[in-house]
Amino acid sequence: MKIAIMDIGSNSVRLMMISDGKILYKDLNTCRLGEKIAYNGYLLPQAMERGIAAISGFSRRAKEEGAEQIYAFATAAVRSAANGSDFVRAVRERCGIEIDVIDGNEEAEIGLSGALGEKDGAILDVGGASSELIIRQNGKVIFERSCNVGAVRLFDLCERDFDLLNERIEREISAYGEVRCDLPLYGIGGTATSLACVYLGLKAYDPVAVNGCRISLSELKNLAVRLLTVPVEEICRQTCIGEKRAEIIGGGALLIYHIMKKTEVSFLIVNESDNLEGYAMKKGLL
Repeated sequence: MKIAIMDIGSNSVRLMMISDGKILYKDLNTCRLGEKIAYNGYLLPQAMERGIAAISGFSRRAKEEGAEQIYAFATAAVRSAANGSDFVRAVRERCGIEIDVIDGNEEAEIGLSGALGEKDGAILDVGGASSELIIRQNGKVIFERSCNVGAVRLFDLCERDFDLLNERIEREISAYGEVRCDLPLYGIGGTATSLACVYLGLKAYDPVAVNGCRISLSELKNLAVRLLTVPVEEICRQTCIGEKRAEIIGGGALLIYHIMKKTEVSFLIVNESDNLEGYAMKKGLL
């Protein structure tokens, strides 16, 4: 039995195809649904259209490949937008898909499950409009918080200005409070995997190479500086990431650096598995 799951994020819509409890592949469409949401709290009409087109295309493809069921969940852009319910309704009417809008804590929890299963550790998921940090020790979650700052929000507010980004990030992550992490920190989601691609110099995405990639705190800072100073076109030429990811990746790298510094973590371990797997596990599909 084939099943499709879609993750409707602030920067991209992702598809994961499953057959009889095994993952066949993942794909994504960088449609920037959360464009400019930091300014007025609304999803822009053109961004909604791009999102609907991405969902419709993946839905059509999944059905053509034999998917008997399609699940879809949405994160920060949809849950925080004043017109998020309008988007959910439009997707229902035009694509025949019901979106499960999950809150920040559930997003963190499914990310933890998808990446680590039952193991102890910490997960950092820097998305487009929010960032989730969750820590599990001795089988119990000891810290869990979603913060309304992400790579797309930062780009909309600060573009690629290093000083503005530093100021904004330090202010926003104060919402995490006092937190120290003594366990391995795993980075999941598009920001972390894209940084691994840049760090490794990949010209084509390689999930095997990305999974387990370790980036130190100092290397992360150097990456952030580089990605905020090198022209976007050059980033695209040097790596496998596209323009829409390349223009926001520097701010995302700087955000991860500041969170690592705040939590006193020396290394980020990039993990390919994330909330797509976690959502599938929640539904009993993996």
